Amino acid sequence: MTETTPPRGTTPPRETTVGIGGAAESTDMVLNIGPQHPSTHGVLRLRLVLDGEVIRHAEPVIGYMHRGAEKLFEARDYRQIIMLANRHDWLSAFSNELGVVLAVERMLGMEVPERAVWTRTLLAELNRVLNHLMFLGSYPLELGGITPIFHAFREREDLQRIMEEVSGGRIHYMFNRVGGLKEELPAGWPGRTRETVAAVRSRMDVYDRLVLGNEIFRGRTRGVGVLSPEAAHAYGVSGPIARASGVDFDLRRDEPYLAYGELRDTLKVVTRQEGDCLARFECLLEQTHNALDLADACLDRLAQLPPGPVNQRLPKVLKAPEGHTYAWTENPLGVNGYYLVSKGDKTPYRLKLRSASYNNIQVLSELLPGTLVADMVAILGSFFFVVGDIDK
Repeated sequence: MTETTPPRGTTPPRETTVGIGGAAESTDMVLNIGPQHPSTHGVLRLRLVLDGEVIRHAEPVIGYMHRGAEKLFEARDYRQIIMLANRHDWLSAFSNELGVVLAVERMLGMEVPERAVWTRTLLAELNRVLNHLMFLGSYPLELGGITPIFHAFREREDLQRIMEEVSGGRIHYMFNRVGGLKEELPAGWPGRTRETVAAVRSRMDVYDRLVLGNEIFRGRTRGVGVLSPEAAHAYGVSGPIARASGVDFDLRRDEPYLAYGELRDTLKVVTRQEGDCLARFECLLEQTHNALDLADACLDRLAQLPPGPVNQRLPKVLKAPEGHTYAWTENPLGVNGYYLVSKGDKTPYRLKLRSASYNNIQVLSELLPGTLVADMVAILGSFFFVVGDIDK
């Protein structure tokens, strides 16, 4: 502190000089990303502790969209819970419904008509393409590339039209039923679907050339956010994110359900070894190509099947026998499981949901420390999560 001599009759001012030296360099800063932030795909909050530009600690803070779906399951009968189940991952509604009805059918020991099995498989793969296209378009957008999102929404709109025609819904299809499907396919729908799949496939090279061929995109993603297979196993990471780290696991191949056991020649489990943001995008893109191939294979098989029912007649009051079961499926974002406990009533005694995004997002607390703030958005976007799938 220094003092200067003031003019006569005035109050002497004080000038204070504070020297911080190197102390500021060791001061950590806490930065909140979210819960309302464009890079977080919704109301996810990341609490970051920074040392300059480097992230030292990362804590995903969840729960802002939690609606207690698992508790609501206990107050709805087995027909009504389908409506609740298809909403947690709003990009994969058909696949969400599927897990619930598979669990109930397993409890009932119910055999589903063959036409329903193949139609479910077809719709599940179309739903997979719809899910992946959203991330194939939005991820480049987060890194500064605006063009791919317009292509993605064009392809999504073509597929949405097909899904809306068959189910009546654009996002929440409500087409699965315990014992099969809501109703028979509309006349001419398989042919229109085949044309749509071919049209979407013909335009998928946009992502190969426009995105993967872009040196800026590759520079922002190659070698960034490397997830080791050990960390993926430890945190229960699944889906394209885990397979991009060399975790060769896909329920469609390893524990076949629906018609996947008969599609082994068409089904391709896409893996990479690098585990970085680029590998995750490549897995997602190649898996989209394969889902279109699987859809074509299902259409071929449906064309060979004789006419028949697509559902089973159910009693007016549907009750699952006392017991418990676990049904898991390979949802677009990863493993999705339902643990159903019944006491013989028309409502579940307990229905526990294991969602893919909930497990996948936990590993950020281990992956982000040591990386730059500038790479945080690239890493976060490459995890392809839906916040409703985290919070349930």
